[in-house]
Amino acid sequence: MNNVTLIGRLTREPEVRYTTGSDPIAVARFNIAINRGKDKSGNDKGADFPNVVVFGKQAENCERFLGKGRLVGIQGRIQTGKYTNKNGDTVYTTEVVANNVEFLDWGDQNKKKEKTE
Repeated sequence: MNNVTLIGRLTREPEVRYTTGSDPIAVARFNIAINRGKDKSGNDKGADFPNVVVFGKQAENCERFLGKGRLVGIQGRIQTGKYTNKNGDTVYTTEVVANNVEFLDWGDQNKKKEKTE
């Protein structure tokens, strides 16, 4: 079983690209910051910053309505991969492929609208 549920805040604006071919599909990529909580002494344990990938209409909605700092809930699966970079080194990747993205706060909706107009 490969299921993950995460809640965090976007660290940057979603980047959307479209696949090539006769029926292009939107692909959105962004990162979220997930706090690890505090230790027994009350010190911050830091945060994790997973990469998130979203496809289709949901990707377009992420581009339209999400921005840096927005709180989101992500449901999906973990996917790993690897590639060889231009130096010949093998680079391993891990990302969350989202099946569902829930917008948990809306913040200042006018701010995002102004950017797209």
